[in-house]
Amino acid sequence: MKIRHLLAAALLLLPLCLAAAPRHFELRSPDGRLCVGIDAAPTLQYTLSYDGQALLAPSELALALGDGSVYDASVRFEKAIRATVDETVPAPVYKRAQVRNHYNQLTLRYKTFDLVLRAYDAGMAWRFVSRSKKDFVVKDETAGFHFAEDVETTVPYVKPDSPRDPFLNGFEAYYDIHSLSAWKEGQKAFLPVSFRFANGRRVNIAESDLLDYPGMYLRHDGQTTLKGLFAPYPKLIEQDGYNKLQGIVRTTEDFIAKQPAGASLPWRIVAVATEDRQLLDSDLVWVLGRPAADVDWSWVKPGKVAWDWWNDWNIQGVDFRAGINTETYKYYIDFAAANGIEYVILDEGWAVLNKADLFQIVPEIDMKAIVDHANSKGVGIILWAGYWSMQRDIEGICKYYSEMGVKGFKIDFMNRDDQLMVDFYTEVAQTAARYHLLVDFHGAFKPCGLQRPYPNVINHEGVAGLEQMKWAQPSVDQVTYDVQIPYIRMFAGPMDYTQGAMRNANRRNYRPVNSEPMSQGTRCRQLAEYVIFEAPLTMLCDAPTNYLAEPECLKWMAAVPTVWDETVALDGRIGDYAAIARRKGGAWYVGAMTDWDARDLTLDLGAFLPEGRYRVEIFRDGVNADRKATDYVREFQEVSVSAAQHSLPIHMAPGGGWTARFTRL
Repeated sequence: MKIRHLLAAALLLLPLCLAAAPRHFELRSPDGRLCVGIDAAPTLQYTLSYDGQALLAPSELALALGDGSVYDASVRFEKAIRATVDETVPAPVYKRAQVRNHYNQLTLRYKTFDLVLRAYDAGMAWRFVSRSKKDFVVKDETAGFHFAEDVETTVPYVKPDSPRDPFLNGFEAYYDIHSLSAWKEGQKAFLPVSFRFANGRRVNIAESDLLDYPGMYLRHDGQTTLKGLFAPYPKLIEQDGYNKLQGIVRTTEDFIAKQPAGASLPWRIVAVATEDRQLLDSDLVWVLGRPAADVDWSWVKPGKVAWDWWNDWNIQGVDFRAGINTETYKYYIDFAAANGIEYVILDEGWAVLNKADLFQIVPEIDMKAIVDHANSKGVGIILWAGYWSMQRDIEGICKYYSEMGVKGFKIDFMNRDDQLMVDFYTEVAQTAARYHLLVDFHGAFKPCGLQRPYPNVINHEGVAGLEQMKWAQPSVDQVTYDVQIPYIRMFAGPMDYTQGAMRNANRRNYRPVNSEPMSQGTRCRQLAEYVIFEAPLTMLCDAPTNYLAEPECLKWMAAVPTVWDETVALDGRIGDYAAIARRKGGAWYVGAMTDWDARDLTLDLGAFLPEGRYRVEIFRDGVNADRKATDYVREFQEVSVSAAQHSLPIHMAPGGGWTARFTRL
């Protein structure tokens, strides 16, 4: 009897002993160079190495639930499941027409959850998947990143908009560069964040498939360790902030998310690059988004937008008072139609100020007349909307304005990424899709894979774009920032940067002028940004009359595609320069930009062009562009590409750019 009791007790303890036994797994990328090590017990943690070099030392993963339970190694481990996927998926509104999705996957199955890990040649990703049969609350998530050395860190620190709400921010910070151990005390950063190892290898941390969950920030957790940080779930939100268009979180719950049974949490991404230029061309964030519904998305029409706000409605040579009125917008529409520009935006001011009501239109605007005029000219109208005014009646607003003939909304001043705000993005995307409306999220957090399930979400801001030049002091270095963001912010997805300035200034001449703004850097830099910056919906920020005075530049900007069939990263170093080639149909476009240093590059044409002869239309910095930034040269060349000859030397002035179009002869 006593022996039976001892045996029964031993059998009861056996699952606990098995759960506590060390279990180590390895997951390699398809090319074998990237290796993820996983300890499933007695501690749930991972490591990351590349070509044998340790990048991340043991880093903890866990999830704490509202009922006191946890997802970690204390839960009974059941089995490991391996899989390999190699598929090609269509990408209808993207930087390439199709994406190869090739990875090895390891699923660690526990009694109450799965930890799913993927290894790509370009990085790793993991996520928690609940096996719960009922809804649950996430109190907190532990996402650890313990770097194996004190890496150089390029970090966008959060600058809170409100001392009462530390998570309210515009996601527009410039980058600080310092060692990881010198992370600013008490500061948090929004994603992506980039890290450089002593041997030049790069790591970017990002996330994807962010649905029904708060966005992740990073905070310092000692010397070379970072951990994820998440905005708490809002309890009380009040209308306040800029023109009463924001929702300000006044009080919060003691948890971060409410989740349905069986929920899949967002992917945590650690991208690895042996050369900086590889970060210019990553698909990880997009491909880790969930697939779009199998419906017709052909109605989503990317294109350019004639924009009013940046140029302060400053047109000239007309017989009416320019401003927020019907006559001005008809002028913008006629300009767009005459120059092949697909859209015109009505930015802030068309709806009555401080009412947060998109059905109250100012008397100077006859919206139906504007929309009818635009449609008669083949131009689409996009309406600016503040967050609070849109969230009041998403369905009614989308229905009313789509029936009027409006083509989309630019939604601004969200400035949060707690779960309720992330849910707002999804609801807008879904509702707008039903009414065949485009969505441009301005005042927004970074893209997190939403473009894949909802191709009508055609752009995001989350970048300190050209609008900063309306008010930024000369000490702000926009030129250096321009050659940082393609590797870091653009790693996450498209950017509503709003380029196209015709007033261009060198470092000595720039100054902020709100009503007649200028850019830092040369004219050719602005032209090159249309190739380098990803933006399926791209603004022409300057005034129509300024463009009409520059017909060569206008023709170029209006003609450059905004989505592509192929993309090839040619060369670059973060903060120094970038060069990218992109193909649409039979034409290849190339863009290059430098920092404040003049730069000579040799482009490898063989990296993207088949052998043959090509006609090249080139815009390059003029000989005096270093002193007069508007100086440029447009010229035509013929080049041959063969095994023996496939390089093209180019020169860029300080703050300069270079761009070209290659067509086969």
